[in-house]
Amino acid sequence: MPNMSLQKNPMPSQEPEVRNKNFLEVALGYTEEMAVDEAQRCLNCKNMPCVKGCPVNIDIPGFIKEIANRNFEGAYGIISKSSSLPAVCGRVCPQETQCEGKCVRGIKGEPVAIGRLERFAADYHNANFKGEPEKPASNGKKVAVIGAGPAGLTCAGDLAKKGYEVTVFEALHLAGGVLVYGIPEFRLPKSIVQREIDGLKAIGVKIETNVIIGRTITIDELFEQGFKCVFIGSGAGLPRFMNIPGENLKGVYSANEFLTRVNLMKAYKPDSDTPIKENKRVAVVGGGNVAMDAARCAKRLGAEEVYIVYRRGEAELPARAEEIEHAKEEGIIFKTLTNPVEILGDDDKFVSGIKCVSMELGEPDESGRRRPVVKADSEHVIDVDCVVMSIGTSPNPLIRNTTEGLETNKHGCIVTTDESGLTSREGVYAGGDAVTGAATVILAMGAGKSAAEAIDEYLSK
Repeated sequence: MPNMSLQKNPMPSQEPEVRNKNFLEVALGYTEEMAVDEAQRCLNCKNMPCVKGCPVNIDIPGFIKEIANRNFEGAYGIISKSSSLPAVCGRVCPQETQCEGKCVRGIKGEPVAIGRLERFAADYHNANFKGEPEKPASNGKKVAVIGAGPAGLTCAGDLAKKGYEVTVFEALHLAGGVLVYGIPEFRLPKSIVQREIDGLKAIGVKIETNVIIGRTITIDELFEQGFKCVFIGSGAGLPRFMNIPGENLKGVYSANEFLTRVNLMKAYKPDSDTPIKENKRVAVVGGGNVAMDAARCAKRLGAEEVYIVYRRGEAELPARAEEIEHAKEEGIIFKTLTNPVEILGDDDKFVSGIKCVSMELGEPDESGRRRPVVKADSEHVIDVDCVVMSIGTSPNPLIRNTTEGLETNKHGCIVTTDESGLTSREGVYAGGDAVTGAATVILAMGAGKSAAEAIDEYLSK
């Protein structure tokens, strides 16, 4: 009999006043009993609307049925047919707007906790599977993948399973892309990411770090070395700023730098080589998931007050509802309908405050969201000693500037002809943030998956 409870099984987690002082994972995961109970809420719909909401088309009812039957390893096997990073996706995907957003159980009550069940299956496998995955026989064809983030790793994994000799070229000293430098440890432990990467290596994926495409080697030179296709999954790591006075003051960070120093360089550890100055009051400008991550990191680094400064209202915050809720529980202060106009400094050129104006929402803009309009006589100052800018990123121009015939748009994103990721250069495919601009992990994975299928079709002719 199905479990007809209208509510999901709640996710066990650290208490807010404990977790906001450490970098341990916030969500603790389902027990076996909780997972089975939650899986029994699935109605196994014939038309499977949840699958239509998944960018990588996981057989969601199939793996949930296996969990309900206590075949946890079988559930993982079903997921891994479609996803190269199941333990990652179960933690950071915006399920509420994708698979769970399509779940029939959500019409009268809460949808099935698909993401939590995916995480459970992946964690169960990682804790209990002791063997090595089978390495496919090589077909002798070499493919280069640029960028070891979610798009690149997905593309590499899918191609390796088909027998291609795949080499991933990563600019940083560690593979993982945004999974290691952007998403904090308390949301996505780096041991989880490394486990997924080790799994890809076990099936034959080669990863070369400290290789900057366009400097160390060019795309043209990759073809000269015998690679038959190239996939560009280099992400969007170039930060944007507001171009307001004071952005060059000491204590102003881009979210990319701030999070990279915290997550990749472990700035929160006492012996870190790249420590972040301890700040008492921090303003994070922006309202997306990256802004929530930066704010929650600042709190864990010892800040007494941390503000999210966002020019629209709370209803318009683009971050996941779960991340907003966690931030509030941890003591982050939300200053919505507030827009910075100047960053103030002291005599030593350190940040001393952020001058803002209050906003109100007017008519919708081209994105469909109501446009923020400045309120008259609303200028005010928030007393802070650190500002983190989290207002978006764009692709680094290095690859497009060193690759002849690669078409890009006005935002610097690579132009593709269709969903396959084919670019204006024959044999060159692209996907993820390098094409769309900053988006979600799962959308980047979907792009990597589509490109792998297209590359296989192209090289099989």
